[in-house]
Amino acid sequence: MLDFLLSPNTWVTLITLTTLEIILGIDNLIFISIAISRIPQEAQAKVRYIGLSLALIMRLLLLYGAAWLITFTQPLFTIANQMISVRDLFLLMGGLFLVVKATNEIHLGIAEAQSKPRNPSFRNVSFVIVQIILLDLVFSFDSIMTAIGLTNHFGIMAIAIIIAILLMMFASKALHNLVVKYPSLKVLALSFLMLIGLALITSGMHFEIPRGYIYFAMFFSFGVEVLNILSGKRKAKKISEQDQLDT
Repeated sequence: MLDFLLSPNTWVTLITLTTLEIILGIDNLIFISIAISRIPQEAQAKVRYIGLSLALIMRLLLLYGAAWLITFTQPLFTIANQMISVRDLFLLMGGLFLVVKATNEIHLGIAEAQSKPRNPSFRNVSFVIVQIILLDLVFSFDSIMTAIGLTNHFGIMAIAIIIAILLMMFASKALHNLVVKYPSLKVLALSFLMLIGLALITSGMHFEIPRGYIYFAMFFSFGVEVLNILSGKRKAKKISEQDQLDT
């Protein structure tokens, strides 16, 4: 157990998964904000905490169920000399879901993806809490499949999801503002989703992509994006200073 906790791979996986869970949870935060906007303001924070706490329990149960399904490795049938089990079917469908979802989100664009749906007017606190739980369940499938795509260790998956939900509770406004200010981070996360989806599909076809390759691609892309953001900020600062000199 101690060797597992001290392993660099464990911490790399945890940090990577937690970061993705947070970024992918932004859409969830937006819809939750819409849901609680119709109740008295003094009750909104309490409802958000209660709703997300219950949603966390439901998400962990779903994660446990998904982790249980991938243990069924007994072949069900054979296609082109390839034995297919319940685990393989689950990974194939989950990977396909991630690829389709990420492709669709990138195609629609960040602005359209964050458009506000029509909601009925209501002020019943219990109904809002139920709606938050249902919304989280809808948004949790990609989160769970992302976790399974990155690691087979239930503890790492659970800790990453717990950290992400806690940050959604206490730092929702700051996280939302960050992604709104730098929408390219959301696009980057969606591209990671496609990569993980492809890894799940290949795993379902009994071809494993080493996790180290996936982590390297993610961290390299993230590093390039950070440099791009910093470069853009420096250029904007120089332009602002030049405009002040001209005036």
